[in-house]
Amino acid sequence: MKVAVIGLGAMGKNHVRVYSELPDVELVAVVDMDEQIARSIGARYKTRWYTDARAMLERECCDAVSVAVPTALHEQVVTAALEAGAHVLVEKPIAATIAEAQRMIERAHHSGRQLMVGHIVRFNPAVQALKQKLEAGELGRLFQISCRRVGPFPARIRDVGVVVDLASHDLDIMRYLVGSNPIRVYAETEQRVHTMHEDLLWALLRFPEGVVGALEVNWLTPTKVRETLLLGERGMLRMDDLNQELYFYENSLAGEISWAALQTLKGVSEGYMIRYPIQRYEPLKAELESFLQSIRNGHPVPVTAEDGLMALQLALWLVESGRTHRVIEVAI
Repeated sequence: MKVAVIGLGAMGKNHVRVYSELPDVELVAVVDMDEQIARSIGARYKTRWYTDARAMLERECCDAVSVAVPTALHEQVVTAALEAGAHVLVEKPIAATIAEAQRMIERAHHSGRQLMVGHIVRFNPAVQALKQKLEAGELGRLFQISCRRVGPFPARIRDVGVVVDLASHDLDIMRYLVGSNPIRVYAETEQRVHTMHEDLLWALLRFPEGVVGALEVNWLTPTKVRETLLLGERGMLRMDDLNQELYFYENSLAGEISWAALQTLKGVSEGYMIRYPIQRYEPLKAELESFLQSIRNGHPVPVTAEDGLMALQLALWLVESGRTHRVIEVAI
Protein backbone atom coordinates (compact mmCIF):
# COMPACT_ATOMS: atom_id res chain seq x y z
CA MET A 1 0.00 0.00 0.00
CA LYS A 2 1.46 3.35 -1.09
CA VAL A 3 1.18 6.14 1.49
CA ALA A 4 2.27 9.76 1.88
CA VAL A 5 2.40 12.25 4.74
CA ILE A 6 1.51 15.92 4.25
CA GLY A 7 2.72 18.18 7.05
CA LEU A 8 5.93 17.34 8.92
CA GLY A 9 5.43 18.94 12.30
CA ALA A 10 5.54 16.95 15.54
CA MET A 11 2.69 14.59 14.61
CA GLY A 12 3.53 14.38 10.92
CA LYS A 13 7.08 13.22 11.67
CA ASN A 14 5.68 10.45 13.83
CA HIS A 15 3.33 9.37 11.03
CA VAL A 16 6.35 9.11 8.74
CA ARG A 17 8.27 7.06 11.29
CA VAL A 18 5.41 4.61 11.90
CA TYR A 19 4.57 4.15 8.22
CA SER A 20 8.24 3.39 7.54
CA GLU A 21 8.08 0.60 10.16
CA LEU A 22 4.92 -1.10 8.90
CA PRO A 23 5.14 -4.19 6.67
CA ASP A 24 3.52 -4.11 3.22
CA VAL A 25 3.56 -0.30 3.25
CA GLU A 26 5.60 1.93 0.94
CA LEU A 27 6.15 5.53 2.01
CA VAL A 28 6.21 7.16 -1.42
CA ALA A 29 6.46 10.84 -0.43
CA VAL A 30 6.56 13.44 2.33
CA VAL A 31 5.42 17.05 2.05
CA ASP A 32 6.13 20.21 4.01
CA MET A 33 6.13 23.86 3.00
CA ASP A 34 9.51 24.23 4.69
CA GLU A 35 11.97 22.90 2.10
CA GLN A 36 14.69 22.20 4.66
CA ILE A 37 12.34 20.04 6.74
CA ALA A 38 10.92 18.22 3.71
CA ARG A 39 14.37 17.55 2.28
CA SER A 40 15.73 16.35 5.63
CA ILE A 41 12.84 13.94 6.32
CA GLY A 42 12.87 12.69 2.75
CA ALA A 43 16.57 11.91 2.99
CA ARG A 44 16.27 10.23 6.39
CA TYR A 45 13.53 7.87 5.18
CA LYS A 46 14.82 7.53 1.61
CA THR A 47 11.65 8.79 -0.02
CA ARG A 48 10.70 11.62 -2.37
CA TRP A 49 9.99 15.00 -0.83
CA TYR A 50 7.86 17.95 -1.91
CA THR A 51 7.00 21.43 -0.69
CA ASP A 52 3.64 21.50 -2.49
CA ALA A 53 0.89 18.98 -1.66
CA ARG A 54 -0.92 19.32 -4.98
CA ALA A 55 2.27 18.71 -6.93
CA MET A 56 2.90 15.55 -4.92
CA LEU A 57 -0.67 14.30 -5.43
CA GLU A 58 -0.40 14.89 -9.19
CA ARG A 59 2.88 12.96 -9.51
CA GLU A 60 2.51 10.14 -6.97
CA CYS A 61 -0.01 7.31 -6.87
CA CYS A 62 -1.16 7.20 -3.23
CA ASP A 63 -3.58 4.71 -1.73
CA ALA A 64 -3.65 6.61 1.56
CA VAL A 65 -2.50 9.98 2.86
CA SER A 66 -1.99 11.32 6.37
CA VAL A 67 -2.73 15.04 6.70
CA ALA A 68 -1.00 16.74 9.64
CA VAL A 69 -0.96 20.36 8.50
CA PRO A 70 -2.29 23.26 10.63
CA THR A 71 -6.05 23.02 11.20
CA ALA A 72 -6.82 26.04 9.03
CA LEU A 73 -5.45 24.13 6.02
CA HIS A 74 -7.28 20.84 6.65
CA GLU A 75 -10.14 21.39 4.22
CA GLN A 76 -7.88 22.49 1.37
CA VAL A 77 -5.38 19.64 1.72
CA VAL A 78 -7.90 16.88 2.55
CA THR A 79 -10.07 17.85 -0.42
CA ALA A 80 -7.09 17.73 -2.77
CA ALA A 81 -6.09 14.28 -1.48
CA LEU A 82 -9.62 12.90 -1.82
CA GLU A 83 -9.92 14.29 -5.35
CA ALA A 84 -6.62 12.58 -6.20
CA GLY A 85 -8.22 9.26 -5.23
CA ALA A 86 -6.55 8.71 -1.85
CA HIS A 87 -8.12 7.62 1.41
CA VAL A 88 -7.29 10.18 4.10
CA LEU A 89 -6.48 10.24 7.79
CA VAL A 90 -6.59 13.84 9.03
CA GLU A 91 -5.29 14.80 12.45
CA LYS A 92 -7.85 16.16 14.90
CA PRO A 93 -9.63 18.49 15.03
CA ILE A 94 -11.22 17.53 11.73
CA ALA A 95 -11.45 21.17 10.63
CA ALA A 96 -11.44 24.76 11.84
CA THR A 97 -15.21 25.18 11.43
CA ILE A 98 -18.33 23.05 11.24
CA ALA A 99 -18.99 24.18 7.66
CA GLU A 100 -15.51 23.11 6.57
CA ALA A 101 -15.93 19.71 8.23
CA GLN A 102 -19.30 19.18 6.54
CA ARG A 103 -17.84 20.00 3.13
CA MET A 104 -15.00 17.54 3.74
CA ILE A 105 -17.49 14.81 4.65
CA GLU A 106 -19.54 15.50 1.52
CA ARG A 107 -16.38 15.37 -0.61
CA ALA A 108 -15.38 12.03 0.91
CA HIS A 109 -18.81 10.55 0.21
CA HIS A 110 -18.78 11.91 -3.34
CA SER A 111 -15.30 10.53 -4.03
CA GLY A 112 -16.06 7.10 -2.55
CA ARG A 113 -12.99 7.37 -0.32
CA GLN A 114 -12.72 6.98 3.44
CA LEU A 115 -11.97 9.93 5.69
CA MET A 116 -10.74 9.08 9.19
CA VAL A 117 -9.99 11.54 12.00
CA GLY A 118 -6.92 11.04 14.18
CA HIS A 119 -8.44 10.81 17.64
CA ILE A 120 -5.44 8.83 18.80
CA VAL A 121 -6.53 8.29 22.43
CA ARG A 122 -9.11 5.72 21.29
CA PHE A 123 -6.23 3.45 20.26
CA ASN A 124 -4.52 3.46 23.64
CA PRO A 125 -4.57 -0.17 24.84
CA ALA A 126 -5.87 0.97 28.24
CA VAL A 127 -8.83 2.70 26.58
CA GLN A 128 -9.57 -0.42 24.54
CA ALA A 129 -9.45 -2.55 27.70
CA LEU A 130 -11.70 -0.05 29.48
CA LYS A 131 -14.25 -0.26 26.67
CA GLN A 132 -14.23 -4.06 26.87
CA LYS A 133 -14.85 -3.97 30.63
CA LEU A 134 -17.81 -1.66 30.14
CA GLU A 135 -19.30 -3.77 27.35
CA ALA A 136 -18.91 -6.87 29.54
CA GLY A 137 -21.03 -5.15 32.21
CA GLU A 138 -18.33 -5.18 34.87
CA LEU A 139 -19.48 -1.83 36.28
CA GLY A 140 -23.19 -2.56 36.06
CA ARG A 141 -25.14 0.64 35.52
CA LEU A 142 -22.88 3.59 34.66
CA PHE A 143 -23.33 6.67 36.87
CA GLN A 144 -20.52 9.05 35.98
CA ILE A 145 -17.57 9.57 33.65
CA SER A 146 -14.82 12.02 34.56
CA CYS A 147 -11.82 13.02 32.44
CA ARG A 148 -8.80 15.06 33.51
CA ARG A 149 -6.31 16.17 30.86
CA VAL A 150 -3.93 18.83 32.17
CA GLY A 151 -0.33 19.88 31.63
CA PRO A 152 2.03 22.73 30.74
CA PHE A 153 1.29 25.24 27.99
CA PRO A 154 2.57 23.99 24.60
CA ALA A 155 4.28 26.84 22.76
CA ARG A 156 3.46 25.20 19.39
CA ILE A 157 -0.30 25.83 19.79
CA ARG A 158 -1.46 29.22 18.51
CA ASP A 159 -4.52 28.69 16.30
CA VAL A 160 -6.94 27.18 18.87
CA GLY A 161 -7.49 27.10 22.61
CA VAL A 162 -7.33 24.23 25.05
CA VAL A 163 -10.93 23.14 24.40
CA VAL A 164 -10.53 22.37 20.70
CA ASP A 165 -6.95 21.14 21.04
CA LEU A 166 -7.14 18.97 24.17
CA ALA A 167 -10.76 18.62 25.31
CA SER A 168 -11.74 17.22 21.90
CA HIS A 169 -9.79 14.06 22.88
CA ASP A 170 -11.94 13.52 25.95
CA LEU A 171 -15.19 14.51 24.27
CA ASP A 172 -14.55 11.77 21.72
CA ILE A 173 -13.60 9.29 24.46
CA MET A 174 -16.72 10.12 26.47
CA ARG A 175 -18.95 9.50 23.44
CA TYR A 176 -17.04 6.29 22.65
CA LEU A 177 -17.28 4.87 26.17
CA VAL A 178 -20.81 5.97 27.03
CA GLY A 179 -22.07 5.04 23.56
CA SER A 180 -24.16 8.17 23.04
CA ASN A 181 -23.99 11.93 22.62
CA PRO A 182 -24.59 14.29 25.57
CA ILE A 183 -27.94 16.02 25.70
CA ARG A 184 -26.68 19.25 27.27
CA VAL A 185 -23.35 20.84 28.19
CA TYR A 186 -22.08 23.66 30.38
CA ALA A 187 -18.58 25.10 30.72
CA GLU A 188 -16.50 27.58 32.67
CA THR A 189 -13.39 28.77 30.83
CA GLU A 190 -10.52 31.14 31.59
CA GLN A 191 -7.64 32.69 29.67
CA ARG A 192 -4.51 32.99 31.83
CA VAL A 193 -1.42 32.37 29.66
CA HIS A 194 -2.61 31.99 26.06
CA THR A 195 -2.62 35.29 24.21
CA MET A 196 -5.70 34.60 22.06
CA HIS A 197 -7.74 31.65 23.40
CA GLU A 198 -8.90 29.95 26.58
CA ASP A 199 -6.38 27.76 28.40
CA LEU A 200 -8.57 26.41 31.25
CA LEU A 201 -11.84 24.47 31.10
CA TRP A 202 -14.21 22.95 33.62
CA ALA A 203 -17.22 21.34 31.97
CA LEU A 204 -20.31 19.33 32.88
CA LEU A 205 -22.09 17.09 30.38
CA ARG A 206 -25.39 15.29 30.77
CA PHE A 207 -25.79 12.03 28.86
CA PRO A 208 -28.93 9.92 28.40
CA GLU A 209 -29.80 7.32 31.06
CA GLY A 210 -28.70 9.69 33.81
CA VAL A 211 -24.96 9.51 33.16
CA VAL A 212 -23.10 12.65 34.27
CA GLY A 213 -19.83 13.72 32.64
CA ALA A 214 -17.18 15.98 34.17
CA LEU A 215 -14.21 17.35 32.26
CA GLU A 216 -11.15 19.24 33.55
CA VAL A 217 -8.67 20.45 30.93
CA ASN A 218 -5.95 23.08 31.12
CA TRP A 219 -2.52 24.21 29.95
CA LEU A 220 -1.62 25.61 33.38
CA THR A 221 -0.50 22.51 35.31
CA PRO A 222 3.28 21.93 35.63
CA THR A 223 2.93 18.17 35.15
CA LYS A 224 0.95 16.07 32.68
CA VAL A 225 -2.09 14.17 33.96
CA ARG A 226 -4.26 12.04 31.66
CA GLU A 227 -6.93 10.25 33.71
CA THR A 228 -10.40 8.86 33.09
CA LEU A 229 -12.69 7.62 35.88
CA LEU A 230 -15.89 5.65 35.36
CA LEU A 231 -18.18 5.18 38.33
CA GLY A 232 -20.92 2.55 38.35
CA GLU A 233 -22.94 0.20 40.52
CA ARG A 234 -20.19 -2.34 41.04
CA GLY A 235 -17.34 0.12 41.65
CA MET A 236 -14.99 2.39 39.74
CA LEU A 237 -12.62 1.95 36.81
CA ARG A 238 -9.61 4.30 36.64
CA MET A 239 -7.57 4.60 33.46
CA ASP A 240 -4.22 6.40 33.11
CA ASP A 241 -3.58 6.82 29.40
CA LEU A 242 -0.07 8.25 29.85
CA ASN A 243 1.14 5.06 31.52
CA GLN A 244 -1.40 2.74 29.86
CA GLU A 245 -2.74 1.50 33.21
CA LEU A 246 -6.23 0.35 34.20
CA TYR A 247 -7.52 -0.24 37.75
CA PHE A 248 -10.81 -1.46 39.22
CA TYR A 249 -11.99 -0.44 42.69
CA GLU A 250 -14.79 -2.68 43.91
CA ASN A 251 -17.95 -1.60 45.69
CA SER A 252 -17.98 -4.52 48.13
CA LEU A 253 -21.68 -4.20 48.93
CA ALA A 254 -22.55 -4.61 45.26
CA GLY A 255 -20.24 -7.63 45.14
CA GLU A 256 -22.06 -9.34 48.00
CA ILE A 257 -25.46 -9.44 46.29
CA SER A 258 -26.63 -11.26 43.23
CA TRP A 259 -26.46 -9.71 39.79
CA ALA A 260 -30.26 -9.65 39.51
CA ALA A 261 -30.52 -7.79 42.80
CA LEU A 262 -28.34 -4.95 41.50
CA GLN A 263 -31.49 -3.23 40.32
CA THR A 264 -31.60 -1.95 43.91
CA LEU A 265 -28.15 -0.88 45.06
CA LYS A 266 -27.84 -1.45 48.81
CA GLY A 267 -24.97 0.94 49.44
CA VAL A 268 -21.30 1.63 48.77
CA SER A 269 -18.32 0.27 50.66
CA GLU A 270 -14.63 -0.09 49.88
CA GLY A 271 -13.65 -3.47 48.46
CA TYR A 272 -10.69 -4.97 46.66
CA MET A 273 -8.57 -3.23 44.00
CA ILE A 274 -7.37 -4.88 40.79
CA ARG A 275 -4.65 -3.60 38.48
CA TYR A 276 -5.35 -5.17 35.12
CA PRO A 277 -2.42 -6.32 32.98
CA ILE A 278 -2.20 -4.16 29.85
CA GLN A 279 -0.06 -5.13 26.87
CA ARG A 280 1.52 -1.78 26.07
CA TYR A 281 1.49 -0.64 22.44
CA GLU A 282 2.07 2.65 20.63
CA PRO A 283 -1.37 4.24 20.05
CA LEU A 284 -0.30 5.94 16.79
CA LYS A 285 0.90 2.63 15.37
CA ALA A 286 -2.40 0.99 16.33
CA GLU A 287 -4.28 3.91 14.75
CA LEU A 288 -2.44 3.79 11.42
CA GLU A 289 -2.63 -0.01 11.27
CA SER A 290 -6.38 0.19 11.83
CA PHE A 291 -6.74 2.89 9.15
CA LEU A 292 -4.87 0.85 6.55
CA GLN A 293 -6.63 -2.38 7.52
CA SER A 294 -10.02 -0.72 7.00
CA ILE A 295 -8.93 0.38 3.52
CA ARG A 296 -7.64 -3.08 2.62
CA ASN A 297 -10.81 -4.81 3.81
CA GLY A 298 -13.29 -2.19 2.64
CA HIS A 299 -14.58 -1.77 6.21
CA PRO A 300 -15.62 1.56 7.78
CA VAL A 301 -12.77 3.33 9.55
CA PRO A 302 -12.96 3.14 13.37
CA VAL A 303 -13.10 6.93 13.86
CA THR A 304 -15.31 8.36 11.15
CA ALA A 305 -15.43 11.90 9.87
CA GLU A 306 -18.84 12.14 11.54
CA ASP A 307 -17.17 11.27 14.87
CA GLY A 308 -14.66 14.04 14.26
CA LEU A 309 -17.44 16.47 13.37
CA MET A 310 -19.30 15.69 16.60
CA ALA A 311 -16.16 16.13 18.74
CA LEU A 312 -15.53 19.50 17.09
CA GLN A 313 -19.15 20.58 17.52
CA LEU A 314 -19.15 19.68 21.22
CA ALA A 315 -15.85 21.53 21.72
CA LEU A 316 -17.23 24.64 20.04
CA TRP A 317 -20.39 24.45 22.14
CA LEU A 318 -18.23 24.31 25.28
CA VAL A 319 -16.31 27.37 24.10
CA GLU A 320 -19.61 29.15 23.52
CA SER A 321 -20.95 28.09 26.92
CA GLY A 322 -17.80 29.38 28.60
CA ARG A 323 -18.17 32.69 26.78
CA THR A 324 -21.92 33.18 27.38
CA HIS A 325 -22.18 31.43 30.79
CA ARG A 326 -25.21 29.40 29.78
CA VAL A 327 -26.21 25.78 29.42
CA ILE A 328 -26.38 24.59 25.82
CA GLU A 329 -28.93 21.98 24.79
CA VAL A 330 -27.31 19.62 22.30
CA ALA A 331 -29.23 19.46 19.05
CA ILE A 332 -28.14 16.41 17.05
